[in-house]
Amino acid sequence: MVVHPINWLKLAFLGLIWGGAFLAASVALKGVGPLTVVAVRLSLGASFLLGLAYLRGTGLPSLRGPNAGRIWGAALAIALFSNALPFTLLTWSQTHVASGFAGVFTATVPLFILPLAHLLVPGETMHLRRLIGFGIGTLGVAVLIGPDAFRSTGSDMESLARLACVTAACCYGIGAIVTRLCPPADMIGLAAAALTLAAVLFVPYAISMEDLPDSIPLPSLVALLYLGLLPTGLAQLLAVQVIRDAGPVFMSLVNYQVPLWSVGLGVVILGEDLPDGMTLALPLILGGVALSQLGALKRLFLKG
Repeated sequence: MVVHPINWLKLAFLGLIWGGAFLAASVALKGVGPLTVVAVRLSLGASFLLGLAYLRGTGLPSLRGPNAGRIWGAALAIALFSNALPFTLLTWSQTHVASGFAGVFTATVPLFILPLAHLLVPGETMHLRRLIGFGIGTLGVAVLIGPDAFRSTGSDMESLARLACVTAACCYGIGAIVTRLCPPADMIGLAAAALTLAAVLFVPYAISMEDLPDSIPLPSLVALLYLGLLPTGLAQLLAVQVIRDAGPVFMSLVNYQVPLWSVGLGVVILGEDLPDGMTLALPLILGGVALSQLGALKRLFLKG
């Protein structure tokens, strides 16, 4: 599959805004609970994309037509597997596992996507070089986050929480495959439909499980706005575009970028110390990405 240079730029931007989501979430959580954060993200993101879809005059996908049922079925699957289920699993699991563990297993998403794409998506053949590249990238993320991610917290629910992290990674893989296999549809409308369904599914659950705050501090409010508009609303649209144009395997490379951006933003904005493993992790991650996408990179630079 030929990867257009614009998709590399979209992939880098997705890594940046998703990496910044960790910073924003830490600020938001000082004013509201974790389920409320997710509910607000989904609601704001859905509102943003709905407004954009109707301003363009396309709106949501049609409820009638030869592919209407398949498109809305795909939107529901994207809502569940790319948004509601993994958000819920990761939010819950992070109360029982070491902080970096979820990050490591989010980076294993490509390892779930690779066999699924090989079986289900034409042109996404699994081969040894690609598999080795993804393995090297995952190792780089583990080195970046460090051994503390794998230390026991002593929680009685730790084993179940670790299983939840693995399940969330698998969910993201399934969501990417469904996005690629969805029949032709307006991308903004499809993204808006998916986030709207995710919000409809998740918000009642959040309200039933968590009390709403009487007031929200301004920093938390700004962080919530960022989370809803960029790493949820805009990111859903860009993710749909990249998966539809370049395939789910290419899109999965963003999972290696997110920890790099998250660490880098923490160092630059919060003045955090650079992790000890950064000098080893960076070449491993970049090398893994380059090896897995060697053909696409050759075409990109030969064109240039």
